[in-house]
Amino acid sequence: MTLSPPPRSVRGRLRGHHIGAYGLPVLGALLFLVFSLALPQTFPTRDNVFSILSNQSIPAVLALAATIPIATGRFDLSLGYGLGLAHVMVLQLIVNAGWSWPLACLVVVCGGVVAGVLNGVIVEFGQIDSFIATLGTGSMMYAVTGWITDGSRIVPGPEGLPAAFTGLYDSRFLGLPLPAFYVLAVAAVLWLVLERLPLGRYLYVIGSNRRAAAVIGIPTRTYSVYAFAGSGLVVGCAGVLLAAQQQTGNPSVGLDYLLPAFVGALLGSTTIRPGRANALGTVVAVAVLAVGLAGIGQLGAQFWATPLFNGGTLLIAVGLAGYAARRRLRAGERQPVPEHP
Repeated sequence: MTLSPPPRSVRGRLRGHHIGAYGLPVLGALLFLVFSLALPQTFPTRDNVFSILSNQSIPAVLALAATIPIATGRFDLSLGYGLGLAHVMVLQLIVNAGWSWPLACLVVVCGGVVAGVLNGVIVEFGQIDSFIATLGTGSMMYAVTGWITDGSRIVPGPEGLPAAFTGLYDSRFLGLPLPAFYVLAVAAVLWLVLERLPLGRYLYVIGSNRRAAAVIGIPTRTYSVYAFAGSGLVVGCAGVLLAAQQQTGNPSVGLDYLLPAFVGALLGSTTIRPGRANALGTVVAVAVLAVGLAGIGQLGAQFWATPLFNGGTLLIAVGLAGYAARRRLRAGERQPVPEHP
């Protein structure tokens, strides 16, 4: 029995799907190859890979936090402010209040959930645009951060911080930096929730068509609050990790992570599962950005190269997704329409 090849329209749609789904991972592999050829002594080394895994762990976790509200069609601009407040609060409780570090971390993570719930309530029940609402709450978080620190840094005493606390960032597991496993754990949990559980399906339905979700009986406001609460939970965990990394409380450090988090989350929505925010795509996007930033940094690029690279990578990824979508559309138009008898 001879099997005929699939129609050209089907082949075009499959090719377009593959380009959209896997174009960004291929771009990341090409970037790694190019930088390895240009910097053979420093880039394709174990130390460099470990440095990338450690340095990009916090941006990756924060990008995963941004992914959750984006799945519902909302944006949380308070992420960077919340990160700064969380890491300052951890050090404030450990250094100045004398709390044990596990209790301080637990309280801060729970505080992140509370902040996320407040964001969700303001957006959904206050009927305020998520951009405006979370920008306002973020500014208030920044004010609280300045009030706690009085505009100065929180510096531990001569005895330093507990070794077990700093080990949250400095330790290694199976020969790899421990923060890399945090990213994998958060991504795995988020993938399970979004792709395999009813909660994730509800969030995607809300994000694609909120009115239709309400018509079929999904409590859109409640699940949107859940999304913001999950984002706050992840932000609290990122704040603990940032405190273990920095080991000093800097009231303005969180703002530097806001743009990379959204670039990673938005780039992630163009790959693996093009068209919707997804955990695996976010991890791939952050990895591509990390490889590119490490490469241009070792090439001696100026300070303005970082935003230039972030913007260029975003345009390339969105362009690939748009090209794939156009190929699928053209393939669908070429497919013959069956005649009715």
